[in-house]
Amino acid sequence: MPRTLNERDIGILKKLAPELSDLVCEGSGHEFHSILPPISNHVVQDEKDFAERIGRLSDEDLAYLAERIIDGSESLGCMPPEDVESLAAQMEAKLSRDTAMRVREIYGIAEECIITL
Repeated sequence: MPRTLNERDIGILKKLAPELSDLVCEGSGHEFHSILPPISNHVVQDEKDFAERIGRLSDEDLAYLAERIIDGSESLGCMPPEDVESLAAQMEAKLSRDTAMRVREIYGIAEECIITL
């Protein structure tokens, strides 16, 4: 079931993409129901841009996103593997290896297949 973004979600979305004027996907005309896929698929120019934007997040914001990914309320669907790996790498550096591996597992990336960015 799609979720409605709360104030914290919107705050994180605005940190990642301050240029967004509203929370509606131009392609579908629907409001965003997640934070990461819209950034990955509609905002960033490339994987370097995505990694830079994820690097803007505080440890608390990353922990919040990790919790949402693990509980299933934040989607990683439709995201390219290199963006998920950038996210997991930031989580590993700022949170823990276990958290990063859990995110990778949820996305379906096997540890031995990960390319170091």
